[in-house]
Amino acid sequence: MQHKPLDGIRILELGGYISAPYASSLLCALGAEVVKVEKPGTGEDFRRLKNDRSPYFVQYNAGKRSLAVDLKNPEGIALVKSLVPRFDVVLENLRAGKLAALGLGPEECTALRPDLVYASVTGFGNGGPLAQRPAYDTIGQASAGLYSLLSDAGQSQLSGTILADLITGVSTAAGVLAALVGRAATGAGQHVETSVMEAVTTLTADAVSQYFDDGHRNPSRQSRHPQAQNFCLKTATGEDIAIHLSSSQKFWHCLLTAMDRHDLGEDPRFATYPERERNYFELVEIVQAEFLTRPSAEWEKRLGDADVPFTPVLTVSGVMNHPQTEWLQLFEPEDNGVSLLRPPWRFGGTRPDRGGVAPRVGQHTREIAGEVYDASRIEELLASGVLFADA
Repeated sequence: MQHKPLDGIRILELGGYISAPYASSLLCALGAEVVKVEKPGTGEDFRRLKNDRSPYFVQYNAGKRSLAVDLKNPEGIALVKSLVPRFDVVLENLRAGKLAALGLGPEECTALRPDLVYASVTGFGNGGPLAQRPAYDTIGQASAGLYSLLSDAGQSQLSGTILADLITGVSTAAGVLAALVGRAATGAGQHVETSVMEAVTTLTADAVSQYFDDGHRNPSRQSRHPQAQNFCLKTATGEDIAIHLSSSQKFWHCLLTAMDRHDLGEDPRFATYPERERNYFELVEIVQAEFLTRPSAEWEKRLGDADVPFTPVLTVSGVMNHPQTEWLQLFEPEDNGVSLLRPPWRFGGTRPDRGGVAPRVGQHTREIAGEVYDASRIEELLASGVLFADA
């Protein structure tokens, strides 16, 4: 049987959409039991009225259990408080202060279980001028600098995916894991806090270094390319190939070998890394013209034989069907129209599976509430609408 390092850890998730659910989905894949607290009826908004058939909901919530309870009702709050001592982690991503106003903040929950790890994810932290500002992925990418870095100077544009929410999920999972390790050493719980803005800054560390290296000029999409010596090149057959040489003189000469253009190595504009950095955009035009003369398959062979750091530019379907992806076992087999992405770690050579399907709204309400209430009390709460159970 596959060992998962978080076997025995229980997580109570209060929140929705992506940042907290992605964090808990990673922890769930590592063996934690995750109970998702949802509103009665339609459940979390990211179900998009499709219950357990929304591909988005399934990707971030497979393997969890669903407790549908009305947190606007004091009896619903009382139930959750009764459950808190049975959990190792409370994870939430509501607006700053909202759970505290309901009586489920870190102080209240820690009083119920002193060694509790309480993890909060907000848009901008719990203080400062933006604390109460709502923050979806677009807001996180824009406010922490990603849109400017992924756009040409003065021409801001949207990116192609939810970089802010996903890195916030990974950052949150890392914080929870660190707090659990600390608890194992000291016996004490902690309040772990992060925000979308803080998490996104982890993706801008190189750009911050570049800002200081380049005389306090704001970097943009193209400004890193000269020092990275990277290229995205179209071939004669229309496919694209990406190359990254960095400052290595070796890989520069490897590329010259692949192109049969050793003359460029004698060109004073490109002979050394500093010259290539200064004249990068002239070099791009030359390399682009060369790559348009041969088909992609030939370039892949030439680059591979010459030991150039390269890869074809893959689409999502290209990644999912790539032999290396298959070897890494990154995806679970497709089920009901969705392939689940496995977590990016292997333990003892084995990548953890995601372990289950996404729950229906309230699918586990009776059994979870049954940990603290008897059957008659549960039925009363179901009849009054405080609880909701999947029929």
